[in-house]
Amino acid sequence: MFIYNLKVNKKFFSKVLIALISVFCCILLAISICKILNEVKNENKNEIVKNNYSIPSPDIAKITPENYCNILKEVHDDLKTYIGQKISFTGYIYRVADLKPNQFILARDMIINSKNQTVVVGFLCEYENSESLPNDTWIEITGDIAKGDYYGEVPIIKITNLKETSKPDDPFVFPPSDSYVPTSIIY
Repeated sequence: MFIYNLKVNKKFFSKVLIALISVFCCILLAISICKILNEVKNENKNEIVKNNYSIPSPDIAKITPENYCNILKEVHDDLKTYIGQKISFTGYIYRVADLKPNQFILARDMIINSKNQTVVVGFLCEYENSESLPNDTWIEITGDIAKGDYYGEVPIIKITNLKETSKPDDPFVFPPSDSYVPTSIIY
């Protein structure tokens, strides 16, 4: 028979137990505070997005040159929220080689620096008779935002109404407010 005699120092044991309970309570408190702060931050972020960057929700939302890039970015970042939203805006037809015959980019030139250098930005669009429309034609469209696929999930505008228009006096748009990060450096 094996007898094991264990002598426990009650003062030491109680100090260790109190220390462990204190550390556990501090960790729980820290996690709770982080969650609360994160929720407040997300609520504030949602208020900013709803007030500044989201598409207004009338039957057909009109996108202007002033809010164009903010809305373009917001729709790309949160596509699920905007599926089915009707929008109307003006741009020019821009095509790349790997688009389907009924697809094009309804584009605008975004100014990226003080030297007026630009990049093409826009929404992917689908329209049945798009092959008959030449590149660089300025059009005004109305359509519905849907989920599309172009090297990943992207918004696509299913055009319901299209009319040719003239080039606007100011054809440029500007980067999204305070959130634009250039993808390359152009000198």
